[in-house]
Amino acid sequence: MNSSTGKMMNTCISIAIRDFYRKHADYTTEILPYYRDSKQDDVEAASAAIDLMKNHRVMAIIGPMTSSQADFVIEIGNKAKVPIISPATSPLLSPIDSSYFVRLGPDSTYQLKPIAEVIKHFKWTEVVFVYEDGEYGRGLVPYFSEAMRKIGTKVMYQTVIYPSVSDDWILAELYKLKTMQTRVFVVHALPELASRFFKKVNETGMMEDGYVWIITEGLTNRLHYLDHKDESMQGVLGVMSYIPKSDKLTDFGKRWKQEFRSRHPEDVETELDMSGIRLYDTVFGLAKALEHMSIQNKDDKQKRDSKMDFDDIGTLETETSLLPLIRNFRFDGLTGDFNVINGTLQASVYQIVNVIGNGEKPIGFWCPKNGITKKLNDQTNGLKPVTWPGDTHVIPKGWETPVRNKNRLRIGVPMKGGLNQFINANIDPETGQLIMTGFCVDVFNAVVDALPYALNHEFMPFVSSDGKTPAGSYDDLVLNLSNGGYDAIVGDITILANRSDKVTFTLPYTEAGVSLIVRKKDERKSTWIFLKPLETELWITTGEKVTSNLSRFVVIVWVLVVLVLTSSYTASLTSTLMVPQLRPRYTDINEIKRLGESVGYQEGSFVRNLLKDLGFNDRQLKNYSTFEEYDKALELGSQNGGVSAIMDELPYIRLFLAKYCDNYTMTRSTYKTAGFGFAFPQGSPLIHDVSKAVLQVTEKQLINITNRWFAEPNCDPQTGAKAYPDGLGLDSFKGVFLITASSTTAALLIFIFMFLYQNRETLLSKDHSVSQKIAVIAKAFDVFKDDDVSRKSNPEAATVEEVNNISNSPAVSVFHQEAEMFSHDDGFTTTESQTPVHDTIHVVDLTITN
Repeated sequence: MNSSTGKMMNTCISIAIRDFYRKHADYTTEILPYYRDSKQDDVEAASAAIDLMKNHRVMAIIGPMTSSQADFVIEIGNKAKVPIISPATSPLLSPIDSSYFVRLGPDSTYQLKPIAEVIKHFKWTEVVFVYEDGEYGRGLVPYFSEAMRKIGTKVMYQTVIYPSVSDDWILAELYKLKTMQTRVFVVHALPELASRFFKKVNETGMMEDGYVWIITEGLTNRLHYLDHKDESMQGVLGVMSYIPKSDKLTDFGKRWKQEFRSRHPEDVETELDMSGIRLYDTVFGLAKALEHMSIQNKDDKQKRDSKMDFDDIGTLETETSLLPLIRNFRFDGLTGDFNVINGTLQASVYQIVNVIGNGEKPIGFWCPKNGITKKLNDQTNGLKPVTWPGDTHVIPKGWETPVRNKNRLRIGVPMKGGLNQFINANIDPETGQLIMTGFCVDVFNAVVDALPYALNHEFMPFVSSDGKTPAGSYDDLVLNLSNGGYDAIVGDITILANRSDKVTFTLPYTEAGVSLIVRKKDERKSTWIFLKPLETELWITTGEKVTSNLSRFVVIVWVLVVLVLTSSYTASLTSTLMVPQLRPRYTDINEIKRLGESVGYQEGSFVRNLLKDLGFNDRQLKNYSTFEEYDKALELGSQNGGVSAIMDELPYIRLFLAKYCDNYTMTRSTYKTAGFGFAFPQGSPLIHDVSKAVLQVTEKQLINITNRWFAEPNCDPQTGAKAYPDGLGLDSFKGVFLITASSTTAALLIFIFMFLYQNRETLLSKDHSVSQKIAVIAKAFDVFKDDDVSRKSNPEAATVEEVNNISNSPAVSVFHQEAEMFSHDDGFTTTESQTPVHDTIHVVDLTITN
């Protein structure tokens, strides 16, 4: 009763009773208040409640204020069947479980919605929850964790503060919090403890630039109770139920202030707050319910006057018809829509405030329909400018590198024996400093530059004690990060499910997948490539023989077929010659496994485990570190100590084929992965910002970084086709030229044989010398050649020898006989010329006239 809150609420009750019955002078009932002091003690509160019930036969009790006191009194009210109207907001106290409990304010869990939306709005990924011990604080803990989980924010730590702890204990706890990286704190405490707490926050330097403090409604509503002389809460954010401004509220505030000052002239600090205004409306609602109950029970007065026996508190009887009237009622009060449903006052709109100076500045609103908005009836999302701790308007990122390691972020990098285009760690022999280069390093540096804040870091190679050799595989490096050996990992680290169980990856910045590198066969070098456009069956079909008139009819149809075949053949051959058809020697990893051949992989890569899962044994697996080793192993093949294929990730394959495109290709069978990503410990607040920066770099800078480190491929790894195909060479036409050469050679040999046979007498003659024979043969060849040309130009010109041969031939004799058989009526005429030719030969001229 002597506290500022007690004085304020006592005044509100008195004004409410006076205002109500001034407006309702015709009512037959009137509230007669009895006041008892709980003395801020649970037992005293319970004792006072029993006294009111037993000695004054009260029909309802307003209070107590705290959740711990209310817990005792509500239990007594349930047994005595007396409604307990309390502003206790702890979710552990439920009007549903305790039917005689009516909550004068909204459930404290409801305020978690606007608090969560504020945290989500500023994209803070981790928070620390500070709460006061007792019913008030403990009841909110599980609900707070669940609210954070729904928005993807992790509760990194929970600090419970007992009201009786010393200031030194609070200081020690704050220094522990300061060593953590989280800089967003949500405080759920009552004014007395909160005032001590925030003074120590200032002493530890935690109310400075970079820190975020959010307070719950119970404290926001009572900020005026805190000592603002040292401005210990500057920049704090708070949430509170919103009361719309009205003339009635303004008038009540003036009248309350005048009456309070007249009652307590010595108390100049106390101000009217939300709890007092709600109490005013509660009295109005209770008075209305009492009058309504009186009308219903005017004939039951004797029951109310009956003596109560408190020897057994469980038998306490009082009026119960009042209960349903105060558990559900609604009217327009000072707080606006004063609506009680199932024993709980409803609240739908919250105001978000920023503590500045000695007061709070509204910066926005939250309601279920529109979320966070700058104005109440506006759908414009966001908040007005906030003044943060340290008197800055720069939005805190919500975390900092811990004090014990604040200077630099330790970045682990793999030590590679080859493929230095991706990442390369070298020690400068003169300065002894680590020099990091490579594609992955450039991407990370670009990501750091894209962050909205500076990120101090240093690279630390993952090496053994000798400082030169790798300390383990990539999986070992990931495990080292999860154990706290590093603060992050940068390199060609593939995002895998089993690794994600230990660390958290950013979004990927390379293409994803695993495939095979195999030797290829170039179809253009095939001797019989000109036969490829048509299958064997089609070649055979094109040789159909024409032997009859019906066949000749069919030929007419075949003309169309020939045209189609010719066009198709030309197009297919052209495509085959101009666009290289590169076929891998192996198309599937299962084919290699079935043949028992060997497969290579990059040293330290997870691909080894993938191959083992596919059924390969250790004898079949071989690891390599450089592309030169890849080339040599593939060239040798499994039979000669090499491998039949190399399984690797797409970024490495692209780079390899850019250099060795002539001899190798990539199979189309691809095993899916997520690509390369940067790794951080689980729960790291950097993940969100770095992933966002990765997207920015991928969209704007990745092409330039890629071109800087990797030469443009001269072929397409998928098809094997070169970007700039080579011209056609002799290899593409060996088959055609082979057939041409063979037929030409055969014709030449036949001609020579025939020529020598015709001149065999000269060659076998013994009357001439060799030189004479050569001269005769040469002259005979020249005559033979000239005669052959002459015959082609004048078929009637013939040598005597040829004529003799023709006239003496059996064909001519048969022709004479056949010719005589024709009659003139048949349309044929035969004539015989007696013209002498060299006096020994007659030429028969047969003319077919029809």
